[in-house]
Amino acid sequence: MHVLATQLATLSEADVAIDLGQSPAEMVVLSFADSDLSALAAAWQQDAATLPTLRLANLKKLKHPMSIDLYVDSVVAHARIVVVRCLGGLGYWRYGFERLGDMARDKRILLAALPGDDRADPRLASLSTLPAQPLARLGRYFREGGTENLRQALRFVGNLLGHDTPWKEPVPVGPISVLGAAQDDRPTALVVFYRSNLLAADMAPVTALMDALDRRGLAPLAVAVSSLKDPAIEPELNRQIETRRPAIVLNATAFSAMRTDDTTILDTADVPVLQVVLSGSTQEAWASSPRGLSPADLAMNVVLPELDGRLLTRTISFKAEMPVDPRIEFASVRHAPDLDRIDYVARLAAAWAQLSRTPRAKRRVALIMSDYPARGGRTGYAVGLDTPASVAAILRLLGAAGYEVGGAHDIEAFLRDQAERVDIPLSAYRIWLAALSASVRRTINEAWGDAASDPAVVGEAFRLPVLRCGNVMVLLQPDRGSLAGRKSGYHDMTCPPRHAYVALYAWLRETEKINALIHLGTHGTLEWLPGKALALSAECWPEAVLGPVPVVYPFIVNNPGEAVQAKRRLAAITIGHLTPPLSAAGLHGALAEMEGIIEEYAAADGLDRRRLRFLEDEIVDRAWSSGLAVDCGLEKGEPNHVAISKLDAQLCDIKELSIRDGLHVFGQAPDAKAQRVLVGAIAAAAGTEVTGIDVAIQACDGHERAALVAALDGRRVAPGPAGAPTRGRADVLPTGRNLTSIDPRSIPTPTAAIIGSRAAEEVVRRYLQDHGEHPRSLVIDLWASASLRTGGDDLAQALAYLGVRPTWDKGSNRITGIEIMPLSLLDRPRIDVTLRISGLFRDVFETQITLFDMAVRRVAELDEEAVDNPLAEVLRRGADLARVFGSAPGSYGAQAADLALDGAWQTREQLGEAYLSAVTHAYGGPDAIQEAGEDFRKQVSMANLLVHPQDDRERDLLDGDAVADFAGGFAAAAALLGNAPELYHVDTSQPSAPKVRRVAEEVARVVRGRLTNPRWLAGMLEHGHRGVAEIAQTVDALYAISATARVVPSHLFDATHEALFGDEAILAAMMERNTEAVVAIAGRLRDALARDLWTTRRNAVDEELSAIMKAGS
Repeated sequence: MHVLATQLATLSEADVAIDLGQSPAEMVVLSFADSDLSALAAAWQQDAATLPTLRLANLKKLKHPMSIDLYVDSVVAHARIVVVRCLGGLGYWRYGFERLGDMARDKRILLAALPGDDRADPRLASLSTLPAQPLARLGRYFREGGTENLRQALRFVGNLLGHDTPWKEPVPVGPISVLGAAQDDRPTALVVFYRSNLLAADMAPVTALMDALDRRGLAPLAVAVSSLKDPAIEPELNRQIETRRPAIVLNATAFSAMRTDDTTILDTADVPVLQVVLSGSTQEAWASSPRGLSPADLAMNVVLPELDGRLLTRTISFKAEMPVDPRIEFASVRHAPDLDRIDYVARLAAAWAQLSRTPRAKRRVALIMSDYPARGGRTGYAVGLDTPASVAAILRLLGAAGYEVGGAHDIEAFLRDQAERVDIPLSAYRIWLAALSASVRRTINEAWGDAASDPAVVGEAFRLPVLRCGNVMVLLQPDRGSLAGRKSGYHDMTCPPRHAYVALYAWLRETEKINALIHLGTHGTLEWLPGKALALSAECWPEAVLGPVPVVYPFIVNNPGEAVQAKRRLAAITIGHLTPPLSAAGLHGALAEMEGIIEEYAAADGLDRRRLRFLEDEIVDRAWSSGLAVDCGLEKGEPNHVAISKLDAQLCDIKELSIRDGLHVFGQAPDAKAQRVLVGAIAAAAGTEVTGIDVAIQACDGHERAALVAALDGRRVAPGPAGAPTRGRADVLPTGRNLTSIDPRSIPTPTAAIIGSRAAEEVVRRYLQDHGEHPRSLVIDLWASASLRTGGDDLAQALAYLGVRPTWDKGSNRITGIEIMPLSLLDRPRIDVTLRISGLFRDVFETQITLFDMAVRRVAELDEEAVDNPLAEVLRRGADLARVFGSAPGSYGAQAADLALDGAWQTREQLGEAYLSAVTHAYGGPDAIQEAGEDFRKQVSMANLLVHPQDDRERDLLDGDAVADFAGGFAAAAALLGNAPELYHVDTSQPSAPKVRRVAEEVARVVRGRLTNPRWLAGMLEHGHRGVAEIAQTVDALYAISATARVVPSHLFDATHEALFGDEAILAAMMERNTEAVVAIAGRLRDALARDLWTTRRNAVDEELSAIMKAGS
């Protein structure tokens, strides 16, 4: 048997190679921890005259293989001993350890490979050439830490090398130290930080934070710990928590502290834990970064702490270099506090403490509903949630818990009429605005002019809708840009919010003195305002608008990407709520009749041939007259039995479509039938029975209510993962937990790689079936929420098209690089793949962008024929290999759907140009971020197909306009450039059996299975105003994908019109519940007629639609 050779490439190769420029020395110490290196430098300086020469280097600067090779050859090769302390183990610096091990054995150098934490690491020990006993002693010096212990470590090493340097055994420092323990009557703020900072005398940010907390009326208690997972700290830390009962905890340690029983040592405080970041980057790097944090800081200080339920606040310090000591050729690095960021964190901590100390009857709470997308009848919109019913349920819940909520309130009437309003004086607003930074004031005035010109100003005040319910105020989030200029304002994330938007939040904070804010449902616009992706500055608009206010954000459980946006930019507790109830679409009307005739035909097979031919003709005739023949690709003249087989498959596909049977109401359980459907869907996706899932579903309502009450009490809300239940994610239930996501360093996961490869094979098979040849070039959409839900099977799919699969560190499952498969194993040509990434994907997955870019370039370097490897041919031509494209840093969306739905456009070409114009930057490559120029246009013009993945059954491509934006926008752009690629919709909701359909086929399936389904319409009508808004949203999506992709034949518009307006009872019910939405639907259908997107055979349709619009005006 022959073993086929593969080629490996690691992520470290994507780093820039640098030369540290150090000369040789007897001792070399390498570490990721600046605290280790700074303490060693200080220790060496005390005994410089007697100690061996020393070189120190941070492993962060030795990540590229060439950097490692250069350092090993020029410095390590001449050393007598090398000490490496590596946080994360072998997998974090594998190539470096391999080179050091080889050099140490060849040159008889003493090598001590030490773990960066308190846990033994057999793999590192096996690499060491230092004998076990001195290796263990050296490890103890570092574990105990502090300048004196490391001074003795250097003396011990000097003695090993034959120098006259007497040494002492390591002195235990203790795993925990307590500072600022003086008792007073103020609420306690517990500050947790690393003992290493204390021992290295690198305490400036912690000291500054304690001072700021003191100024804000809190009693700071600082605790220095070796690690929150160290069992040795538990007795003393538990004692401090029980004695002082902190009102808030601020944590500056990294990673997760989750124990095997899914608890952490800080849980016993039962208060929110605010995560503060001591950044590993410089302040200059942070200030210039649109992301805010490096991938390492994101993982260690954000993602992993979120698994414990911590709330990200701000970065309070940055690394700053001290002057270089020429004797050791090293500059110590220390944490420099940022006093402005520290003050913000202290104010937020004080607000949480104040919330918990305020009696429920006196707490003032604002409950904000989104006005997104602010189209006709969509006020209070939220994905999958009946917001008016949820507001009413929350008011009842709070009233029962002791809050002052007033009497009964008609939330639907408030949404319809917005009659209750408040006046916010312009004079007060000008004072609030003046307190913001100069750049914020300048930006808003340049964008919107003087505040007095805002459309919401009446006289000398902003007049905005607010419903007072005792101490709870129910509000609509203002439009962030002017309605008339929505095309350029609403989704232009570089554009600041208008004055009325800023005024409302300032009024809540400064005049109403709210204790907390509830943002209800997925999603609002506050977390999408301009600024850094995370680790915000005072110039970032979410902070400028919101200020230090506790935020509680009920959020649909299956949307991790957008949930983390709220968590990380608003410091919000995101309480996951259940997805809407689902059921199989079944068949209705003419579809059900067709199924009946086909079943009769199947039963007649082998009996009366004349009867059989009659049924065949009847079935095929009905298919053509209903448009179903077009939907499933029947061809004129093909044998009837072939056509009927296609029709039968199409009907089965429609019947099995999952549709929402209604909307979720926060804190309410689905009925028994919906629970059974969800249990079955989870089991089907998981491929096995899932024990206890019925109990978990039944517990969702209670958990959601309890979590909201706990959050508003300033208490801890337990963390829980976000994901799609119907994809087998039983772990996301029960809902009512503080949503978390997965570590991006592990994406794609091994399981996702299998699913992604399977999906890629199915796409290639379908294209081969449709065209008789393999695709040469494709574009695939990558969205952050999908990648986080699935562990990255969409990215794995993209890699599989290249003939590449990820590699992982065996110990941690973190991505380490790629493996390029040989063509003989791939058994098809490689495909030139372009990623069109969402803005959130750009912000979250910097490492994955680097990984894919590296894969493209390595594949291009292969010595393969153009017929097998189009990327190799691109490289030989000297063309650009940029293959990851998206919008500019800080901006989101693809713009095409916005223009189609809200803008003034005349031609499809304009929609295509909007899509192309939104793609301004290429990501990855030598410069990481660069202007895209014409490169993306070239890829669109040459692509054979677009792949749009969909990973769960809880949504479809008409749930919103995002698919029209990305897939439809691509189609319009390709047509503009003279290309007509395939549009494939890849359904991986059943991971074991992905299904590939044309987008046109999927649109037809959803229109027939959901939009025109009487059962779905009845379910929506049960939810009143909000349900009709959902119908309007679906019609908007149908229009947008028709305008952009031209994949909606007229018979589907006919069917939509008939289902919504052909039945007088349904029309009357919709008009009664949400007249504005009905007018919007009629207007959208009229526009489809006017633009020739819809050609109807019915007479007077335009007049009917005009009459409906007139009746509703």
